[in-house]
Amino acid sequence: MHRLRPVHWLMIAPAHLLLAAFILIPALVVVWISLQHWTYGRPPSPVGLANYATILFDPQFWRAFWNTFLVTNAVVYGELLLGLGLALLLAGPVPAKRVVISILLAPYAITEVSAVVMWRYMLEPDIGMINWTLLALGLGQIDWSADPFDALFVVSLLSIWHHVPFTFLILYAAVAAIPGELTEAAVIDGATPWQGFWHVKLRLILPALLIATMFRYIVAMRVFGEVWLLTEGGPARLTEVLAVYLYRQAFKYHDFGGAAATGVAMLAISLLIALPYLHQMHRRMFGHASA
Repeated sequence: MHRLRPVHWLMIAPAHLLLAAFILIPALVVVWISLQHWTYGRPPSPVGLANYATILFDPQFWRAFWNTFLVTNAVVYGELLLGLGLALLLAGPVPAKRVVISILLAPYAITEVSAVVMWRYMLEPDIGMINWTLLALGLGQIDWSADPFDALFVVSLLSIWHHVPFTFLILYAAVAAIPGELTEAAVIDGATPWQGFWHVKLRLILPALLIATMFRYIVAMRVFGEVWLLTEGGPARLTEVLAVYLYRQAFKYHDFGGAAATGVAMLAISLLIALPYLHQMHRRMFGHASA
């Protein structure tokens, strides 16, 4: 194994300095703020872990946590199923494949605010295109402005539509990289399409599947724009998620210490989610090399 020389450390030093300046130092500042009582017009004063105790005993924090949990899992696994299905479908012979892929990637080119506003108008209770179609079919309207379940359902659906191109790209690249000889050998050995997928394709694309799952979990945990632009956490804060809770703590109640503590809690939750996936990826990718 080659050892890094001083010149090598100098070459990678700018990247490390950038990471420290834009990630490490701000993160340490947030942790420091979470240990302070700080609001407008008052200097920060140390309070230890009091901010963490406050949010942990706040029922609204736990309501926001469970809303975030439900939305995150619905979004992540909905995207995985849809993205994997589309990747497998488009890996085969499909007419106008480039056009279809371009259409699938189009939502990712739309800004989040524009996407939410567009969906909000389409879901207006009386004049929205989607609700009008559902009403014409006798299926009833989606009352997202008054029903918390409908609102969270719309948030999940919107997030899946907007971010599924990311998951699709990762999985499509993995499926396209599967050697054709392996799938042909499975067919020759008498494997059904389901057996070929389960025993051959899924095993080969599992690292990409783990990467997509981990990234989408971390990003979906911070869902904010969809909820804020649709309901602002209402009615009666019943659709509030952790990012909206943090925003209210900081900019409505001016409790910067509590907001920072919420941010640290969200980071800790994201790390707990990411660790099992990181462990599985390390074991699958480097387990044979270290054995």
